[in-house]
Formats: sequence, structure tokens, C-alpha cells
Amino acid sequence: MPSSTTSDRGSENRGSENRGSQPSLPGAAYRFHCIGCGSILSAAAHDFRCAECGNLLEITDPAWKSPGVATHLKSLWRERRLSNSSLDLSGVWRFRELLPAPDSEQHVITLREGNTPLYELPRSSRSSGVSRLFAKHQGMNPTGSFKDAGMTVAATFARQAGYRWVACASTGNTSASMAAYAARGGMRSLVLVPEGKISWSKLSQALDYGALTCQLRTDFDGCLRLLQELVRRAPVYQLNSINPFRLEGQKTLAFELLEQLDWQPPDHIIVPGGNLGNSSAIGKALLEMRDLSLIPSLPKLSVIQAEGANALVRTLREAGGKHLVSVQAETRATAIRIGNPASWQKAVNVLLATGGACEEVSEVEIAQAKAEIGAEGIGCEPASAVTLAGLRKLLRQGFVKNAETVVLVLTGSLLKDPDFTMEFHRGELLSGADNELVSRSLNRFRHPPLVLDATLDAVIQTLEQAEKAGPSL
Repeated sequence: MPSSTTSDRGSENRGSENRGSQPSLPGAAYRFHCIGCGSILSAAAHDFRCAECGNLLEITDPAWKSPGVATHLKSLWRERRLSNSSLDLSGVWRFRELLPAPDSEQHVITLREGNTPLYELPRSSRSSGVSRLFAKHQGMNPTGSFKDAGMTVAATFARQAGYRWVACASTGNTSASMAAYAARGGMRSLVLVPEGKISWSKLSQALDYGALTCQLRTDFDGCLRLLQELVRRAPVYQLNSINPFRLEGQKTLAFELLEQLDWQPPDHIIVPGGNLGNSSAIGKALLEMRDLSLIPSLPKLSVIQAEGANALVRTLREAGGKHLVSVQAETRATAIRIGNPASWQKAVNVLLATGGACEEVSEVEIAQAKAEIGAEGIGCEPASAVTLAGLRKLLRQGFVKNAETVVLVLTGSLLKDPDFTMEFHRGELLSGADNELVSRSLNRFRHPPLVLDATLDAVIQTLEQAEKAGPSL
């Protein structure tokens, strides 16, 4: 029976593998801070919750608030882009001065994650009316989602601590990322997914990377509850975003983004909202950059959810952010189909600190926005498209001004959910009497495949018709 908490962290624990049957966590300068009662802890329980109040933990380090280092860090991080060191080739570990430090480079598991592109979106900028619109595309990570940025850090510390098994509950992207990093680091992985509620494209990744995959007859929140029980009873390391090491890796998205913008903050950063770890991580990074004088001001960080999975929206509107209002989640944007988000309180804190907004968008708005992002030539999975749909709402409300600069965070690749894409373009996604009028309104965004006779005349005639009709967007 494993012990209920990790061992005390300090130099005496470096290199030790077990205390009883449970691997120990490494010692380092960082500490765990409870977001509820404010306790500072040198060790974390296996479920990464505060033993005093049960709230989530985050990682802090006094060095991350050292004054007068901004110029040095900017220069150092830029120089590393020319390096062939394995750490410097990672768009996460390149920023290691602001990450918890492993004992040795030998423990680090990396797939050269990060280094994702920042695209301008000229079509969407014109159609929405915002002057400068960018997309930070985390779908360009090794396994196709933003999860890799966090997984490289969390998996590294699991490996360093001597764990043989890592585990996660997932709507798809986490399982793919965890399985890849576990395989790369010589560990085994256990995946808990809700049966029938996950894209097969994502699940196929976990299978190919060798994960022990269990489809449970429950939703994501049920999978996560079971995982929390499991880690208390077995020597299995949890790699969901409850794990604060995950969020440390994910916060590097913001470092890289601001570097790409020459450290000039945009007015707004808009993020999809599912389990809310990513918005929490980005917000944490923005606050750290401000404290270090890396940036002169804070962007407003806003979170967009699907109407059918709008727990944070309802938490803010109905409970003033004081307690979580859970929902029975239902949306075709499977990556954010979460009704009981674990990091809701961290997300509320970030919204308050940055002055951001929280909105919800419909399935129709998601489908249209996804098609518009595809028309830019970059594409994304459905959950990512809530950002563009949400931007339109925030513009109508006057929260975002037309003259402002906005960055949308696209969290997953177009290839993560091809079924959604095919059903949309075939006109099947919103089929049925109730949605018929709505479905027809989206026809100008659709590009269904055409079946023709195998003749040159048929192809030329179709080409001429398309030329007369003009572009659909």
C-alpha cells in the first residue's frame, strides 16, 4: 500500500527511488502553494491537493520574482534558439529559468515540443472587424495538441521520481500526449476515457503509443474521480492538469507568444475552456512575466466555453465565482466536454487578475468558426474554434474593441477530429428538423466532395462552375 503523500523534498531525497512502495518526488528550490488556504508545502500528496483544505496546489519559486533579470532572460532565451542542445531544441525547456528544475538533464523527456507558430488571420480579421488578429497554434506540437507542453515537464518529474506507471483521465488529447511521453521515457501508461465520447483519432494515438486504455461507462468527470481514488491506492503517477507540473510546462506558451510579439503584449488573449488548466497556466505565466518586468502590462485573458459545457460561465454568473456550478456536459467539441472542471478556481483567479471575460458559444457558432479558421489554411479541432466564435461575441458586447490586437489560442490540430469536419462539409453535422434552417445557413462555409464521371469534360465543367460562383468565404 503506497503512502498517502510524497516524501519530504530536499537534498537527502535526491536519487532515492522509493519510500515504502511509493517513489519519492525530487528536492529543488520550488515549493507547492495551496490556492485555497495559502499553505506553503515542501511535498505534495499523490492527488496534488492540499492536506489542510483539499484545494489545488501550484508551484512557486522565489527566483521567479527576482528583479533586474528581464534583459538577461530575453537575450538568453533568444540565443538558445541557435543551439542544438536537446533542452534548447524544446520550446518548453528553453525557458527553464522559470520552470521547476529536475535533478539532471538525463531525466528530461522531450519530443521537441513547443516552438509553435503564431499566424496572422487576415480573413477572420476582416470579417470580425478587429484590426490585428493572430492565432497561436498549439496543434503544431508533436502529438497535435497543447498538452505536450505540460506533459514534458510532468512526465520528467514522474520519471525522476522512479514511477513505472503514469495515468490520466482524458477526453482524448491528454491520453495521446501522456502515452507518447511515457513511451519516450520508458514508462507505462494507463488511460481512462469515457466510452463513446472521444474522437477515435485521439484514441488511436494512445493505442499506438502503447497505452493500457480503459473505456469507462461514465463521462470525463467520472473518469477523473476514479483516477483520484486510484492514485491513493497504487503507485501510479497522475498526469492530469491537477498535477501542477503540467501547468508549469503549459505556461511556456505565453513566454513563447510574447517573445514572438517582441515582448509587446496584445490587448487580449482568448482561450478555450474545458478543464481550465490551460487558461490557468497562461494566466500564471502572464503574472510572472509582469513581476519580472518582461512585459509592461497584462493582456486581458478571456475563456470561452461551449454552451453545453459551460460550468465556468455558470459559476461566474450564478455563484459569483464563489463555488463551482457543475453541468452535465454535452458538445461535439469533445476536448472541452467537461462539466466539473478541476481548475475552475485557478481560472476564476486569472480572470480577476487580468480583467478577462468568460463567454459561451453555440454548436452552430463553433462549426462556423472552425470552417473560417480552416479557410485561413491552418485549421483546428472544434474546441479551438470557440475562440473565434467567442471573439465575435466579445466584439458585439464592446468588451473587445475593433482597434485592439487579439491572440486566439488554438489548442488542437484539425486532424484531431476529422469526423466533425467531414460531417460538417457533408451537411450531416446539424441534420434534423430542428436544425434544418440553421444548417442551411452554414452552406456557404461547406465544401463537400463531388462525385463525377471520370472524364475531362466533367472536371472542366465543375471547375468553370466553381470559378463563376467565386470563393465561398
